[in-house]
Amino acid sequence: MTVRTRIAPSPTGDPHVGTAYIALFNWVFAKSQGGEFILRIEDTDAARSTPESEQLILDSLRWLGLDWAEGPDVGGPFGPYRQSARKHIYQEHAHRLVEQGDAFYCFCTSERLDEMRAAQRAAGENPRYDGRCLSLTADEVHAQLNSGAEHVIRMKVPDTGHCEFRDELRGGIEIPWSQVDMQVLIKHDGFPTYHLAVVVDDQLMGITHVLRGEEWINSVPKHLLLYQYFGWEPPVLCHLPLLRNPDHSKLSKRKNPTSVNYYERIGVLPEALANYLGMMGWSMPDEREIFSAEDMAKNFELTSIHLGGPVFDLEKLSWLNGQYLRALSPDEFMDRVQDWALNREHLAKLVPLLQERTERLSDLVGQADYLLGDRRALQRDDFAHKTLSEEQVGVIIEHTLREFDALRHWRRDDLHQICKRLADHLGLKIREFLFPLFVSISGRSVSLPLFDSLVVLGPDLSRMRLRDALDVLGVSKKQGKRLEKQHREYQALTPSQPKRIIRPERGRLEQ
Repeated sequence: MTVRTRIAPSPTGDPHVGTAYIALFNWVFAKSQGGEFILRIEDTDAARSTPESEQLILDSLRWLGLDWAEGPDVGGPFGPYRQSARKHIYQEHAHRLVEQGDAFYCFCTSERLDEMRAAQRAAGENPRYDGRCLSLTADEVHAQLNSGAEHVIRMKVPDTGHCEFRDELRGGIEIPWSQVDMQVLIKHDGFPTYHLAVVVDDQLMGITHVLRGEEWINSVPKHLLLYQYFGWEPPVLCHLPLLRNPDHSKLSKRKNPTSVNYYERIGVLPEALANYLGMMGWSMPDEREIFSAEDMAKNFELTSIHLGGPVFDLEKLSWLNGQYLRALSPDEFMDRVQDWALNREHLAKLVPLLQERTERLSDLVGQADYLLGDRRALQRDDFAHKTLSEEQVGVIIEHTLREFDALRHWRRDDLHQICKRLADHLGLKIREFLFPLFVSISGRSVSLPLFDSLVVLGPDLSRMRLRDALDVLGVSKKQGKRLEKQHREYQALTPSQPKRIIRPERGRLEQ
C-alpha cells in the first residue's frame, strides 16, 4: 500500500500558520513512508472563497519548501482537485445514501430549526436535529420536491450507543451517538457540507492517512458512519495538537500573527519557519533544534508526536531564525536581503511614493524605514490629538481593523472607501479619522500617503500594526466587546437609514 496524505485548505483568507503546520506533518509523514502528499482545495464556501486566497496558499506552502504530487495546479489522476468542480460527485453520493435509507430530505425552515435548538438549550439538552422530517411518507417527500420546496439532505444517526474508534496518538476514543447531530450533507444551494465532501474526496483520492487538527475529533463519528454507509474502509486517523499562544489559548490573530505571509514579510527565512513548525509537538531523536524538513522525514514516526499543546512563541522563532541567518555566507546573506525587500519588484512599489519627495538618496531611509522594516515602538501619548479623544481613537482603529479583516481584495481604492464610510459614520472629517491610522502604520503623525503605504506593506503587516496600536492604547476586553457591538450596528446600517454618529466622551481607555 502506498501511503497517501493530504492537506485540504479553504481559500477564504490569509494562509494560516496552522495550515502550514498540518501540511508539514502530512508532507513529512508521506515522505517518511515513501508515499505521496496531495493538495486539495475545499472551496465550497462560494461566498468567501477567492482565487487570490487560493494562490496565496499555494505560494506560501511552496515558499516553505513543500511540494505535492497532485493538486489543482499540477493535476493528477483523481482530479479535479477543487471541490467546487466536484459538485455532481457529491450529489450522486448523497442521493445514493437517500436511496439506501441512510439519509433523508429535510424541509425544515431555518426559523423552525432556531426555535427547536433554543428549546433544547433551555431544557439543558445538547442541540441536535429532532428528526421531524424522518416521519414524512414517500408521497409527502415527493410532493414537497415536486413543488420546489427548499430542502437539504441529512444523514441518519443512531439514537443509542457509542461510536468507538482509534486515533494513532490518543488510542481508543468513544463518543455517544446522542452527541452527534443528523448532519446536513447537501445544502439548499446544492453544495456539499465539509463532512460529506471530505469523506467522498478522501476515498476517491485514495487517502490512507488523515493527519489533521484535534478540533475535528468530535466530527469523526459522522465521518465513520458515512464510510460505513458507503461500504468503504476508513483511513488511519491522527489528530495533531493545536498550536497555542504563550498563554496556552488557541492560536489566534488577535494575540499572535497567524499568516505565513506576515513571517515572510518581516524577514523570517522559510527554512527557519518550517524548522520551527516541525518543533511543534515533535523533536529529533538526538534533541537537536536545527533541522530541515528532509531531516525530519528521515527520523519521523507518528507515535513520537507529543500531545501537549505546542506553544507558538515569537521569541523562540526569532532566535531560531537568527541561527539560520548567522549560518549564511556573506554572499548568501546579501542574496537573502535582496530577495526579501531590495528586489526590483518590491522597490517598484516604493518608487512612486519616494521619487518625487527625494532630493538626496540618503533621504530614502528616513522616508521609507517603516515600509522596509519595523516601525518604531509606539507610546500611548503618540495618539494624543487636539480634537480626538482617546476613546474615539480606539473606535477608529478597532472599526478599521474589523473592516480590513473582512476585506477580500487589498486595493488602494477599496481601503480609501472603507475609511471614508467609517469617517462619515463617526461624524469625523477624513483628516481627523486618518490621524490614528497614520500613527498606527508608520509611527508618525505625518508620513508617506497612507493608502499607498498600506498597499506596499500588504494586509498582514498592516493589520498587525493596527492590533499592536490597540494593545498600546490598552483597550480592555470589556471595551473590546462594546466596540464589537458598535461595529455590528454599523454593518447593519443600510443606505436608507440615517447615519448614527458616535461621539464617545473624552477620557482614557479602560485598563
